[in-house]
Amino acid sequence: MRNDDLNAKKIIDLISSLPYFKMTDLLPFTNRSYLKIIVSRYSKKGEIIRLKKGLYVSKKYLDSLEKKGDLYIYNEFISNELCKPSYLSLEYVLSEYNIITELPKNFTLVSLVKKTKFSNSLGCFFYHKIKKDLFLGFNPIKKDGFIVLKATKAKALFDFIYFRKNILGGKNSISELRINTENLSKEDWKEFERYVGLEGSRKIREIFNDLKEWKH
Repeated sequence: MRNDDLNAKKIIDLISSLPYFKMTDLLPFTNRSYLKIIVSRYSKKGEIIRLKKGLYVSKKYLDSLEKKGDLYIYNEFISNELCKPSYLSLEYVLSEYNIITELPKNFTLVSLVKKTKFSNSLGCFFYHKIKKDLFLGFNPIKKDGFIVLKATKAKALFDFIYFRKNILGGKNSISELRINTENLSKEDWKEFERYVGLEGSRKIREIFNDLKEWKH
Protein backbone atom coordinates (compact mmCIF):
# COMPACT_ATOMS: atom_id res chain seq x y z
CA MET A 1 0.00 0.00 0.00
CA ARG A 2 1.35 3.42 -0.95
CA ASN A 3 2.20 5.98 1.73
CA ASP A 4 -0.58 8.27 0.47
CA ASP A 5 -3.11 5.45 0.83
CA LEU A 6 -1.81 4.67 4.32
CA ASN A 7 -2.16 8.33 5.34
CA ALA A 8 -5.66 8.48 3.91
CA LYS A 9 -6.68 5.34 5.80
CA LYS A 10 -5.30 6.73 9.06
CA ILE A 11 -7.27 9.96 8.59
CA ILE A 12 -10.49 8.12 7.69
CA ASP A 13 -10.08 5.88 10.74
CA LEU A 14 -9.51 8.93 12.91
CA ILE A 15 -12.56 10.89 11.75
CA SER A 16 -14.80 7.84 12.15
CA SER A 17 -14.67 8.48 15.90
CA LEU A 18 -15.30 12.24 15.73
CA PRO A 19 -18.79 13.82 15.98
CA TYR A 20 -17.58 16.42 13.45
CA PHE A 21 -14.30 17.81 12.21
CA LYS A 22 -12.70 20.75 10.44
CA MET A 23 -9.62 20.77 8.22
CA THR A 24 -7.62 22.40 10.99
CA ASP A 25 -8.32 19.44 13.29
CA LEU A 26 -6.39 17.18 10.93
CA LEU A 27 -3.43 19.42 10.07
CA PRO A 28 -1.16 17.73 12.66
CA PHE A 29 -1.43 14.55 10.56
CA THR A 30 -0.81 15.91 7.07
CA ASN A 31 -0.70 19.09 5.02
CA ARG A 32 -3.68 21.19 3.93
CA SER A 33 -3.32 20.42 0.22
CA TYR A 34 -3.47 16.67 0.78
CA LEU A 35 -6.37 17.08 3.20
CA LYS A 36 -8.38 18.87 0.52
CA ILE A 37 -7.74 15.96 -1.83
CA ILE A 38 -8.85 13.41 0.79
CA VAL A 39 -11.99 15.33 1.75
CA SER A 40 -12.93 15.86 -1.89
CA ARG A 41 -12.28 12.23 -2.83
CA TYR A 42 -14.16 10.68 0.09
CA SER A 43 -16.99 13.19 -0.12
CA LYS A 44 -17.62 12.05 -3.70
CA LYS A 45 -17.64 8.46 -2.43
CA GLY A 46 -20.19 9.43 0.22
CA GLU A 47 -17.86 8.47 3.05
CA ILE A 48 -17.49 12.06 4.28
CA ILE A 49 -20.62 14.15 4.80
CA ARG A 50 -20.50 17.94 4.50
CA LEU A 51 -22.51 19.54 7.32
CA LYS A 52 -21.76 23.09 6.22
CA LYS A 53 -18.84 24.90 4.65
CA GLY A 54 -15.72 23.73 6.47
CA LEU A 55 -17.51 21.28 8.79
CA TYR A 56 -17.74 17.55 8.11
CA VAL A 57 -18.60 14.19 9.64
CA SER A 58 -17.74 10.63 8.68
CA LYS A 59 -20.58 8.47 7.30
CA LYS A 60 -19.13 5.60 9.31
CA TYR A 61 -19.65 7.64 12.48
CA LEU A 62 -23.27 8.39 11.52
CA ASP A 63 -23.90 4.74 10.68
CA SER A 64 -22.64 3.69 14.10
CA LEU A 65 -25.06 6.13 15.76
CA GLU A 66 -27.95 4.90 13.66
CA LYS A 67 -27.29 1.30 14.70
CA LYS A 68 -27.43 2.37 18.35
CA GLY A 69 -30.57 4.45 17.81
CA ASP A 70 -28.72 7.65 18.69
CA LEU A 71 -28.87 9.47 15.37
CA TYR A 72 -31.80 11.67 16.44
CA ILE A 73 -29.96 13.01 19.49
CA TYR A 74 -26.88 13.61 17.33
CA ASN A 75 -29.00 15.64 14.92
CA GLU A 76 -30.16 17.81 17.81
CA PHE A 77 -26.59 18.13 19.06
CA ILE A 78 -25.24 19.12 15.65
CA SER A 79 -28.01 21.71 15.24
CA ASN A 80 -26.44 23.60 18.15
CA GLU A 81 -22.97 23.24 16.65
CA LEU A 82 -23.82 24.47 13.15
CA CYS A 83 -24.58 27.93 14.51
CA LYS A 84 -23.31 28.96 17.92
CA PRO A 85 -24.69 29.99 20.29
CA SER A 86 -28.15 28.57 19.63
CA TYR A 87 -30.86 26.45 21.23
CA LEU A 88 -33.69 24.33 19.81
CA SER A 89 -37.06 26.03 20.12
CA LEU A 90 -40.19 27.07 18.23
CA GLU A 91 -42.04 24.38 16.23
CA TYR A 92 -39.47 21.68 16.93
CA VAL A 93 -39.88 21.87 20.71
CA LEU A 94 -43.60 22.72 20.67
CA SER A 95 -44.30 19.59 18.66
CA GLU A 96 -42.29 17.53 21.12
CA TYR A 97 -44.59 18.69 23.94
CA ASN A 98 -47.71 18.40 21.75
CA ILE A 99 -48.34 22.15 22.04
CA ILE A 100 -48.79 22.08 18.29
CA THR A 101 -49.95 18.94 16.50
CA GLU A 102 -48.14 19.50 13.22
CA LEU A 103 -44.92 17.53 13.01
CA PRO A 104 -41.97 19.79 12.17
CA LYS A 105 -40.17 19.10 8.92
CA ASN A 106 -37.14 21.13 9.99
CA PHE A 107 -34.97 21.85 13.00
CA THR A 108 -35.91 25.27 14.34
CA LEU A 109 -33.56 27.18 16.59
CA VAL A 110 -33.00 30.56 18.20
CA SER A 111 -29.59 32.20 18.01
CA LEU A 112 -27.73 35.39 18.77
CA VAL A 113 -26.29 35.61 15.26
CA LYS A 114 -28.02 36.62 12.05
CA LYS A 115 -31.00 34.72 10.70
CA THR A 116 -29.65 31.83 8.66
CA LYS A 117 -30.23 28.25 7.55
CA PHE A 118 -28.23 25.16 6.65
CA SER A 119 -29.24 22.14 4.61
CA ASN A 120 -27.40 18.82 4.51
CA SER A 121 -28.17 15.11 4.39
CA LEU A 122 -29.36 15.22 8.01
CA GLY A 123 -32.05 17.82 7.36
CA CYS A 124 -32.76 21.55 7.22
CA PHE A 125 -31.77 23.79 10.12
CA PHE A 126 -33.36 27.23 10.52
CA TYR A 127 -32.00 29.85 12.94
CA HIS A 128 -33.89 32.94 14.11
CA LYS A 129 -32.00 35.82 15.67
CA ILE A 130 -33.17 37.14 19.04
CA LYS A 131 -31.84 39.99 21.13
CA LYS A 132 -29.38 39.15 23.87
CA ASP A 133 -31.65 39.76 26.87
CA LEU A 134 -34.17 37.23 25.47
CA PHE A 135 -31.55 34.57 24.80
CA LEU A 136 -32.55 32.48 27.81
CA GLY A 137 -35.13 29.92 28.90
CA PHE A 138 -33.29 26.83 27.69
CA ASN A 139 -31.58 23.91 29.41
CA PRO A 140 -28.71 21.56 28.60
CA ILE A 141 -30.09 18.08 27.96
CA LYS A 142 -27.53 15.30 28.38
CA LYS A 143 -28.01 11.97 26.62
CA ASP A 144 -25.67 9.30 25.29
CA GLY A 145 -22.62 11.54 25.54
CA PHE A 146 -24.21 14.51 23.77
CA ILE A 147 -25.32 17.82 25.27
CA VAL A 148 -28.22 19.57 23.56
CA LEU A 149 -29.48 23.07 24.36
CA LYS A 150 -33.27 23.06 24.21
CA ALA A 151 -35.94 25.60 25.18
CA THR A 152 -38.43 24.97 27.93
CA LYS A 153 -42.03 24.48 26.89
CA ALA A 154 -42.91 28.05 27.90
CA LYS A 155 -39.89 29.62 26.17
CA ALA A 156 -40.54 27.70 22.97
CA LEU A 157 -44.07 29.11 22.94
CA PHE A 158 -42.85 32.62 23.71
CA ASP A 159 -40.34 32.40 20.85
CA PHE A 160 -43.07 31.07 18.56
CA ILE A 161 -45.24 34.12 19.35
CA TYR A 162 -42.35 36.59 19.44
CA PHE A 163 -41.26 35.89 15.86
CA ARG A 164 -44.88 36.17 14.66
CA LYS A 165 -45.87 39.26 16.62
CA ASN A 166 -46.10 41.45 13.53
CA ILE A 167 -48.61 39.18 11.80
CA LEU A 168 -50.75 38.35 14.83
CA GLY A 169 -53.67 40.45 15.94
CA GLY A 170 -56.87 39.45 17.71
CA LYS A 171 -58.28 36.13 18.82
CA ASN A 172 -58.97 34.89 15.30
CA SER A 173 -55.30 34.93 14.36
CA ILE A 174 -54.46 33.27 17.69
CA SER A 175 -56.96 30.47 17.08
CA GLU A 176 -55.46 29.84 13.63
CA LEU A 177 -52.18 28.87 15.31
CA ARG A 178 -53.99 25.81 16.75
CA ILE A 179 -52.02 25.87 19.99
CA ASN A 180 -52.95 23.12 22.46
CA THR A 181 -53.03 25.36 25.52
CA GLU A 182 -54.41 22.53 27.66
CA ASN A 183 -50.87 21.10 27.65
CA LEU A 184 -49.55 24.16 29.49
CA SER A 185 -49.47 24.11 33.28
CA LYS A 186 -49.90 27.09 35.62
CA GLU A 187 -46.13 27.12 36.01
CA ASP A 188 -45.72 27.24 32.23
CA TRP A 189 -48.02 30.26 32.00
CA LYS A 190 -46.12 32.02 34.78
CA GLU A 191 -42.82 31.37 33.04
CA PHE A 192 -44.28 32.53 29.72
CA GLU A 193 -45.47 35.77 31.36
CA ARG A 194 -41.98 36.43 32.74
CA TYR A 195 -40.64 36.50 29.19
CA VAL A 196 -43.52 38.77 28.15
CA GLY A 197 -42.55 41.20 30.91
CA LEU A 198 -38.90 41.00 29.96
CA GLU A 199 -39.66 41.71 26.29
CA GLY A 200 -41.72 44.70 27.40
CA SER A 201 -43.78 45.55 24.34
CA ARG A 202 -47.52 46.24 24.36
CA LYS A 203 -47.93 44.01 21.30
CA ILE A 204 -46.56 40.89 23.00
CA ARG A 205 -48.61 41.63 26.12
CA GLU A 206 -51.80 41.86 24.05
CA ILE A 207 -51.04 38.60 22.27
CA PHE A 208 -50.32 36.90 25.58
CA ASN A 209 -53.62 38.13 27.03
CA ASP A 210 -55.53 37.03 23.92
CA LEU A 211 -53.92 33.61 24.14
CA LYS A 212 -54.86 33.21 27.81
CA GLU A 213 -58.44 34.30 27.17
CA TRP A 214 -58.72 32.10 24.11
CA LYS A 215 -57.71 29.02 26.08
CA HIS A 216 -60.80 29.36 28.24
